[in-house]
Amino acid sequence: MANWNPWHGCTKLSAGCLNCYVYRGDERYGREHSDQPHKNGEFDLPLRKKRDGSWLIPSGELVYTCFTSDFLLDAADQWREEAWEMMRQRSDLRFLFITKRIDRFARCLPRDWGDGWNNVIICCTVENQDRTDYRLPIFLEAPIKHRHIVCEPLLERIELRRYLGGWIEGLVAGGESGQNARVCDYSWILDLREQCIERGVPFRFKQTGARFRKEGRLYHIERRLQHSQARKANINTGEDMM
Repeated sequence: MANWNPWHGCTKLSAGCLNCYVYRGDERYGREHSDQPHKNGEFDLPLRKKRDGSWLIPSGELVYTCFTSDFLLDAADQWREEAWEMMRQRSDLRFLFITKRIDRFARCLPRDWGDGWNNVIICCTVENQDRTDYRLPIFLEAPIKHRHIVCEPLLERIELRRYLGGWIEGLVAGGESGQNARVCDYSWILDLREQCIERGVPFRFKQTGARFRKEGRLYHIERRLQHSQARKANINTGEDMM
């Protein structure tokens, strides 16, 4: 597994962005202007080699792409063609990115995309019913070979059975981290799990979030425990790479 952030920074778009971890991280490290994206020094990371001439990121790796921004961000239009070209050249890698801007997808494609590239996995994130019903129809109509849904931060109970099926390779759900995190209710997580089981979609409970409600009781969970507590629930189904 590798991380590649060709650019950094984003602009808030919807309710799920309110307490964005990118902004929190920049504040913690004294960085400014999270909403003014800039090209990173590691922009060409997929093409870098070691002294012996071998790839720095070896063949077969899963590359988490653009996790400090949004790959379809309009402010990154000037850099995206080069990023696509590196993905094209490194067809031996699998690139995974998450987006809230699936409505920009058709305008951001490389010229030879066709019905999708085998080495690109695209995850559409939805945080509430409103964004579910707006983004997922677009997501399902788009020419994509590998699709995942990310319900994180989960802000309310979501009904999405009509969007689930064999065309979705996995669904990830989780609460919101950070000091100002909004509540995630365990019943919402379990409901998503049942919907996935009904439609044969692998499900993963990724993290509880900082404020986690279970059976009417509110728990305040430290950041370092949010992933492990989710794993202890032991409710994941099938295989999911995220």
